[in-house]
Amino acid sequence: MKYHQINSALFVKNRKKFTAEMKPNSVAVFNSNDIYPVSADSTLPFAQHRDIFYLSGVDQEESILLLFPDAPYENQKEILFLKETNDHIAVWEGEKLSKERAFQVSGIRTVYWLQDFHKVLNEMMTYADTMYINTNEHYRATVETETREARFVKWWKERYPAHQVAKSNPILQRIRSVKESEEIDLIQQACDITEKGFRRLLSFVKPNVTEYEIEAELIHEFVRNRSKGFAYTPIIASGNNANVLHYIENNQQCKAGDLILLDVAAEYANYSSDMTRTIPVSGKFSDRQKAVYNAVLRVKNEATKMLAPGTLWKQYHIEVGKIMTSELLGLGLLDKADVQNENPEWPAYKKYFMHGTSHHMGLDTHDYGLLHEPMKANMVFTVEPGIYIPGEKFGIRLEDNVVVQEKGEPFNLMRNIPVEVDEIESLMNS
Repeated sequence: MKYHQINSALFVKNRKKFTAEMKPNSVAVFNSNDIYPVSADSTLPFAQHRDIFYLSGVDQEESILLLFPDAPYENQKEILFLKETNDHIAVWEGEKLSKERAFQVSGIRTVYWLQDFHKVLNEMMTYADTMYINTNEHYRATVETETREARFVKWWKERYPAHQVAKSNPILQRIRSVKESEEIDLIQQACDITEKGFRRLLSFVKPNVTEYEIEAELIHEFVRNRSKGFAYTPIIASGNNANVLHYIENNQQCKAGDLILLDVAAEYANYSSDMTRTIPVSGKFSDRQKAVYNAVLRVKNEATKMLAPGTLWKQYHIEVGKIMTSELLGLGLLDKADVQNENPEWPAYKKYFMHGTSHHMGLDTHDYGLLHEPMKANMVFTVEPGIYIPGEKFGIRLEDNVVVQEKGEPFNLMRNIPVEVDEIESLMNS
């Protein structure tokens, strides 16, 4: 891994939080992701399943974590199963985790090779009444590929039909959404790497540069700072491309006078950052661009203040909509009649700001979190309002990552990333 080793104390705490919510005499199993084939002998780069990483720190394929807090013997309460390494694998694929190294990473003493999994699980099932299975229940998930986790669940249900079944996901949705201080530090590192990439761009962008050249500058800066790269597919949208919310082609030339919407951010140690900035290709905003930009900035700043313990996500977005409506009236994009005659199910402001303002973030860019439950301290959210005007051939979005505080305004993890018009123009022209 490129990143520095994370202290195993984090994963010990995470497991304690999970097992404290388990039913008596129950087992939970978590699988790593597959390495997915492309064609011939090619594969996609490995990306670890976030749940097994959250609970163990193991960042390796063909790994399994078993938790059994009520096991009859101490060495059965936490067990890791790993792909057995050898000299041949070390030469062809690189070093894999040894049992001792796995303990250093995870804090788990009992480590078996993967070939022992079925035998050990069978013994655990003779003691246990309930199995926690790990299904993907994220509100944005659309999974068409059968995962390693899904194959295990199917096999287990056939092999052990007499056991009760419980779900891991509701527990994980709650505990993963509230970050430990170590996790906030890791997200901060991802944000700091993102800052370096963004500052690199401000002196690089000029008329006629291409979107993919900007992407290349970012990946260079991210990787040289121990990131694997982008936390998500980058959006580098110049001119009217900014009005396509998920524009990812990044293949156009950036023209003088246009704006570039940059929704780009680095990961670090599997933790995401999620930044959006909008900058002028020529290094200076027009008066109209500046007016819209500052309207978006005011919405972002006001929305940020509302992220506090007890806030309900749905009501928060209603209030943000009111602020955005006021700004759109001021810009002349809406008039009073538009607002008076609006459809409550799709308010007038949605014509120019059609997406949500905030989502949970952490190990996943769209991280775990139950949106119907009140916000809590140490949750991390994005704040990302935008105004999109196809008729004027530009769109503006601004996005920061903030930590909800027990008291006071949220803490902005992107506080050092330039966002004010004057600072951006100054840096682009220095």
